[in-house]
Amino acid sequence: MGKIEFQGKLIDPDIVWWEWFSTSAFKVDKRLRHIFQMLPHDPRCKFCNAPFEGIGGTIVRALYGKQRSALNPRFCNMCDEASRRFPGGSEVEMSMLFADVRGSTALSEKMSPTEFSQLINRFYTRSTKVIIEEDGLVEKLAGDEVAAFWGAGFAGPDYVQRTVKVAQKLLRVMAQQEIPVGIGVHSGTAFFGVMGAADGLTNISAIGDEVNTAARLASKAAAGEIIVSEQALKAAGIDGSTLESRSLELKGINEPVLVRVMRDA
Repeated sequence: MGKIEFQGKLIDPDIVWWEWFSTSAFKVDKRLRHIFQMLPHDPRCKFCNAPFEGIGGTIVRALYGKQRSALNPRFCNMCDEASRRFPGGSEVEMSMLFADVRGSTALSEKMSPTEFSQLINRFYTRSTKVIIEEDGLVEKLAGDEVAAFWGAGFAGPDYVQRTVKVAQKLLRVMAQQEIPVGIGVHSGTAFFGVMGAADGLTNISAIGDEVNTAARLASKAAAGEIIVSEQALKAAGIDGSTLESRSLELKGINEPVLVRVMRDA
C-alpha cells in the first residue's frame, strides 16, 4: 500500500495500523475507549466502545458526533471514516481467544427458539463484558461463537496474560449461567486491518494462520475446558508444567500443536 496524503502529510497506512494496534502512540483514543466503556449501554462500536443507544449514546453523539456507521452498524461513524481514510493493515503481534457454546444443536432441540435465543444472547452479553473489561477487541459474534483479540497498544505489554485471564473468567461466568463453553487461546503474528466487501462495506478484522489455529483450538475444547497453546503460555510468562499436556492434530496445520488444558478450579 502506497502513502496517502492526510492533513498535508504523506502517511503510510500500514504504519498507522501497526502503531495503533501495537504501541501506545494513540493515547487519546485509548483514554476514550475507557471513558466510553463506563457509559451505558450496549450495543457499542466494537472498536472504540462508544455506546449507540440510551443516555450513553446521547452523550457521545452530542460531545463527539459519534453514531452508528451507515456502512457497518457494528462501528461508529468515526471508526468507519478512519477505515476509509487509511485502507490496508499490518502484520502485528497479538493474542486471540475463541469461545464456543458446546453442544448448541442439542441445546436448541431441548428449547423453544425464544429460549435458545435468550441463552445465546446471555452468552454474547456476558462474554463481551468480560472481554471489554480487559481491553480486548470483540472481533466476531456469530452463531454460537465469540472471537476477540488483544494487542500491546490496547492492553499493555501483558496482553497475552490478560487474554488467559479473560478465558478463565469466562469459564466461571458461563458456569454460573449454566452455559457449556469451550475456549481456545493462542498468540502469534496476524494481519490486522481493513477488509473490503461489496458496496464499499468494510470490516476491521484479524486474519492469518495463527487466528485459524486459535479457532481450531477452541473447537477441540470440551465444555469447561480452556485449551491454551504452549506458545501463548510462554508469551504470557505462565508456567504450565502442572497443567494437562496434549499434542493436537489440527486441520490445515502440518505439525502437531502442543497445548495445555485449564479447567475451572
